[in-house]
Amino acid sequence: MVVVQASKLNLPYPSLSSPHITSLLFEPNSLSLALMHSDSSFSLYPSLSSPLSLSSLPPPQTLIHPPSSSSTFLLLQNPNPNPNPNPRVLFIVSGPYKGGSQVLLRFYILHKQTQFVRAQVVCSQKDLNFDHKLGVLVDSNHGVSIRLSGSVNFFAMYSVSGSKISVFAVKDVGGDGVAVKLMRCAVIDCCKLVWSISVSSGFLILGEDDGVRVFNLRQLVKGRVRKPKSSNSSLKLGLLNGVIGDNVQEAGDCANKHGSGKCEGTCDGYLCRKNDRNCVSVKRRSVKLKQDSCEDGVCFAAFKGKELETSKSRRRIPVKAISIDALSPNKLLILDSDGGLQLLHLSIPVIGSDITTFMQQLPNTMKVQKVAVLPEIAARTQSVWVSDGYNSVQMMVASDMDSAVSQNDLNESKEKPMHITVGLTIFTGEKIQDLTPLAGNAILILGQGNLYTYATS
Repeated sequence: MVVVQASKLNLPYPSLSSPHITSLLFEPNSLSLALMHSDSSFSLYPSLSSPLSLSSLPPPQTLIHPPSSSSTFLLLQNPNPNPNPNPRVLFIVSGPYKGGSQVLLRFYILHKQTQFVRAQVVCSQKDLNFDHKLGVLVDSNHGVSIRLSGSVNFFAMYSVSGSKISVFAVKDVGGDGVAVKLMRCAVIDCCKLVWSISVSSGFLILGEDDGVRVFNLRQLVKGRVRKPKSSNSSLKLGLLNGVIGDNVQEAGDCANKHGSGKCEGTCDGYLCRKNDRNCVSVKRRSVKLKQDSCEDGVCFAAFKGKELETSKSRRRIPVKAISIDALSPNKLLILDSDGGLQLLHLSIPVIGSDITTFMQQLPNTMKVQKVAVLPEIAARTQSVWVSDGYNSVQMMVASDMDSAVSQNDLNESKEKPMHITVGLTIFTGEKIQDLTPLAGNAILILGQGNLYTYATS
């Protein structure tokens, strides 16, 4: 028998004129919560000790003033984690500037696990400018909409009006712990409509009509290493997990300078610090390519079983990929505009090889409008929360979540469907606006301005 514990969270807004909540973001590593309000402001709650035991939310320690258009959490992971193996947490907010002709990015870093503070940003590219009062000004058209998606060390920004996707790398500069370095690594010119965007486990995924387009993120942003002048010195540098593409270039330049594969002094192979300008002698440039590029590391995965036609014109109706969530490093759950769920299997490629995909349509238990999954969890069993957008939420349990998939495993997936069961159905008294998972067995639901937690045991 499944026991469900439900509670309502009282909000710290006593006035009826206070802006109500419109959306939620939860970062599970630090237990941090971001609430977006109707006036496009944000409230940040760092390191909630136990969200399920709270009867009310405390006053937010950090308020982000409007206007804001999109936001994302990002983890800063040093490829050499010692002495601190825990990634740092960054909250990024976009907004229009100068009438929407530029994009303003504001960065907030979780400092000492107690409070989000404004981060100092180092950026040396000509199309990025850091203003200490405002934030980072990006020479990109904001227009009517901006979408952000972040993961580990990378985030992507999609300008709908500008029809461009920018991929950024972020590094922790260190020092007092509130400074980061920002680099634009790649720019993708969009020739087709993009309905959703996701950065996850080394992939950039674009939700398009009738399927998703997958980019090998490591191959997209990998650095170019200059050959050593000395014939006696050799350098072999690869793009490891958590290593930013420009690091390869910086490490290569430092190796050329010092005559070895290791950076010395203030250069540590991950970040050239105080003498960074002396180590980098090659001009950094963003990789530019088109959305429908046929280069290695780019592929399109089409939906299965979506051959819909209208009765009059007999024209095929495109089905949009409207949200993308990671179930594991090699499995992505995609919600389409028909309310159906598709499961994308990916073979994890090495640099220089093609991505192999397999799309699997899942059985429908409802017309799904919203999906909530804990991001990038590698486990054999995964909980998926789905809602019809009205008054019901289902907890689905997906099994056989493997951490890696080879080509042979991918062929086996085509023959053996994933086992998914509905473990719980919750009916709410308010129409559901948004939902976000707090744990594998708990969820936070936004009703008509009210927050509710549900947990199973």
